[in-house]
Amino acid sequence: MTNNETIKKIALYPGSFDPITNGHLDVVERASAMFDEVIIAVLNHPVKKPFLDVQTRVELIKGVIGKFKNVRVDFFEGLTVEFARRVGAKFLIRGLRTISDFEYEVQLCQTNQVLAHEIDTVFLSTRPEHNFISSSIVRELFNHNTDISKFVPKNVVEYLKK
Repeated sequence: MTNNETIKKIALYPGSFDPITNGHLDVVERASAMFDEVIIAVLNHPVKKPFLDVQTRVELIKGVIGKFKNVRVDFFEGLTVEFARRVGAKFLIRGLRTISDFEYEVQLCQTNQVLAHEIDTVFLSTRPEHNFISSSIVRELFNHNTDISKFVPKNVVEYLKK
């Protein structure tokens, strides 16, 4: 590599995003300022029964990331670090809301370091106004006919109302 060449910093932001929340978007916004490219990686877990199918989750995310020129979305199955290697990502983005998130995420980070020592994890704490928001809470509120417009992007609300 010459002095004029730089290595593109690609970060993978994996998750179920079932559905994507404003807290997720907060993390995406800040990660997009830190990395050359951010790939939102939607996990398609064949055993778990998601609220929204993977293609719908991808399409809803595409509908809200247009303002971020260096962010794209894809989906995957299997281990996150294997997908990160396939797309050339050297960083994993993980959002933190609470102390219990941190404990779980550190275990996951350390496991990933054993499996893929070349991939680092970057933790981003959500802003306080998003700390309590989770996809599971959004699903619960929606299932009880409660307005979720304060917690998710407008296109998610519109899709779920259909």
